[in-house]
Amino acid sequence: MASKPKKAHLVLENGSLFTGQSIGHDGYAEGEIVFNTSMTGYQEILTDPSYNGQIVTMTYPLIGNYGCNPEDVESHRPWVEGFVIKELAALPSNWRKQESLVDFLKKHNIVAIQGIDTRKLTKMIRTGGAQRALISTQNNDIHDLRQRVRKIPSIIGADLASEVTTEKPYRWREGIYDWPSGYPNKKKFKHFVVVYDLGVKRNILRSLVSHNVDVLVVPARTSWEETLKLKPDGVLLSNGPGDPAPIEYAIENIRNLIGKIPIFGICLGHQLLALALGGKTFKLKFGHRGANHPVKNLETGAIEITSQNHGFAVDIDSLKGRAKLTHLNLNDLTAEGFSLKDKFLFSVQYHPESSPGPRDSRYLFQDFIRMMEDFRGR
Repeated sequence: MASKPKKAHLVLENGSLFTGQSIGHDGYAEGEIVFNTSMTGYQEILTDPSYNGQIVTMTYPLIGNYGCNPEDVESHRPWVEGFVIKELAALPSNWRKQESLVDFLKKHNIVAIQGIDTRKLTKMIRTGGAQRALISTQNNDIHDLRQRVRKIPSIIGADLASEVTTEKPYRWREGIYDWPSGYPNKKKFKHFVVVYDLGVKRNILRSLVSHNVDVLVVPARTSWEETLKLKPDGVLLSNGPGDPAPIEYAIENIRNLIGKIPIFGICLGHQLLALALGGKTFKLKFGHRGANHPVKNLETGAIEITSQNHGFAVDIDSLKGRAKLTHLNLNDLTAEGFSLKDKFLFSVQYHPESSPGPRDSRYLFQDFIRMMEDFRGR
């Protein structure tokens, strides 16, 4: 006879309670609760360093359909604090599956809950904003849980990038997945790029390698002097978690690199580049997270369906006189990209490497290649 599922509680900062079943590690999960609108890609989401400090809710109702495998990961380990779904697929099936989602969650000590009304939860986050939350599989004292959730530190003002960055530099040689052979290993390159690891996703690195780029990933605190001594053709500022404002060491390094070398910023890298130019950022009410966000390219007029994961944004007005706005979010008209051609830099708020998500924006890596070539040919 199957054992009865263990009860789990999800408590929000506003006092709301959701009770369901535990499907992961036994314990507590604490962080900012957010939602992601992707239908697939849960394994990439779980391993995206940009989710450090957050509990992720999937809005699609059935999760775990195709199981998990060691290839569809975006970092060396998961970074989410907790995971929330409506319903777990009972019979995951896929030719690449090596374990179930439950096995993956338990192996990596991720506290997770299923069986709650995720539609109600998502509407609550949209109305009240992203907020502190906790999941517990060990404590049924709801009053105690409500007291505990109010003591969770806010991500505002926290340097979360320092928690996810690499401890030492490393080379990356793996290109984009190519069926049926898998991830190719490149040996010959035309360009050399230093990637500042602020929480970098592996598919960014793979995208560079597939464009014949020799990639060196460096810690977030690497000085601009050290970077220039390496004589790269360009610098990429990666995605990453949380609030950009407290990452002052990165802002100062970027400020000193501007104009000296081509720069491409993605997500957190985009926000830090704006701050280095003298712009401002602000916290969005509930953020942009999913694989279906429409963005308009203001230079071509094209509409791109994009993959996004961020809770902060660049203040459009603060860029006036500092950089040219190039991309606009069509859902809420927030800044999604800017450029400064005479300084050989551009950035986007969304994820051109996708994984998960559509591939509409992968042309940006080719734009980066052209910018480096133009800089070299000045």
